[in-house]
Amino acid sequence: MVNMSQECSHDCSSCSQDCNSRDMHEKLHPKSSVKKVIGVVSGKGGVGKSLVTSMLAVSMCKKGYRTAILDADITGPSIPKAFGLGSERATGGDNELYPIVSNQGIQMMSINFLLENETDPVVWRGPVIAGAVKQFWSDVVWSDVDYMFVDMPPGTGDVPLTVFQSIAVDGIIVVATPQELVGMIVQKAVKMSSMMNIPILGLVENMSYIKCPDCDKQIKLFGESNIDNIAKEYGLQVLARMPIDPAIASACDSGTIETADTSSLNEAIICLEALVK
Repeated sequence: MVNMSQECSHDCSSCSQDCNSRDMHEKLHPKSSVKKVIGVVSGKGGVGKSLVTSMLAVSMCKKGYRTAILDADITGPSIPKAFGLGSERATGGDNELYPIVSNQGIQMMSINFLLENETDPVVWRGPVIAGAVKQFWSDVVWSDVDYMFVDMPPGTGDVPLTVFQSIAVDGIIVVATPQELVGMIVQKAVKMSSMMNIPILGLVENMSYIKCPDCDKQIKLFGESNIDNIAKEYGLQVLARMPIDPAIASACDSGTIETADTSSLNEAIICLEALVK
């Protein structure tokens, strides 16, 4: 049998292997338990994917669920800073790593927890990065997790493909911003998930508007959104329209994201809760 982890070029168009007939998912650590895995994806960087990942985990934690974040954005990890855990370092035993736990009990693993200094760059080639993501799944002891959120790297390249092939993802949430260009890029992410046979739970539009502090009027800095048209085209649900909120930005910078107002994600949380009913 072909060793897919070593032989797979990820170029499905030129491959004779029937991957759909195989279970290529990596096994969890024997001590781990994870019920639902949600991938948070974007077609490009800079749309607030990590922010949405963090706020989804915080929201579900507030609802009483045991939550976790697997930071698969190896070259641009921002999850530790948002939670004020940039100086933490992961520990482990024989063939296992232990996640860092936030103030509110959210378990997480990020490459920054394994580097000597959090500002050290990760100058690795794609296969090495993909291998690290696999190890975050298989070597970390995830304790009784109800919902794990995977903060995916932007785009539709090697690492997102590896995550989809290696981890049993129950659904994905696509993050976008209102610009027309980003709308086109969202379609790429949607089509990739369809190719990988992973259901799309819905779309989250970040930076949708900013609220005037004097009159509460919603000001659309990027003009009218195209997300409703995209959602309709693919039969998807718009789960949230998140505003540009200086308070949330400040919470990320100060490492206090767990205190931020997550009410804009209420509809997304209802959708996630339905997965276990």
